[in-house]
Amino acid sequence: MQATLLEQGATLMLVGMGTVFVFLTLLVMAMTGMASIIKNLTPTAEEGASDEEVAAITAAIAIHRRNHS
Repeated sequence: MQATLLEQGATLMLVGMGTVFVFLTLLVMAMTGMASIIKNLTPTAEEGASDEEVAAITAAIAIHRRNHS
């Protein structure tokens, strides 16, 4: 009877571990797929601010510091 009980325990363990392994594998594949889809859908940022933007920001900071100091 113990051999049968050990066999049932081993079978249950293998089925449980196999189920968890399959689920985690599917989860990793789904997350990888979603990440690639999101990466393709999001717009890319520009490399930096243009000279006009830098000048406008600098002027706005100078005006702010002059008015609030």
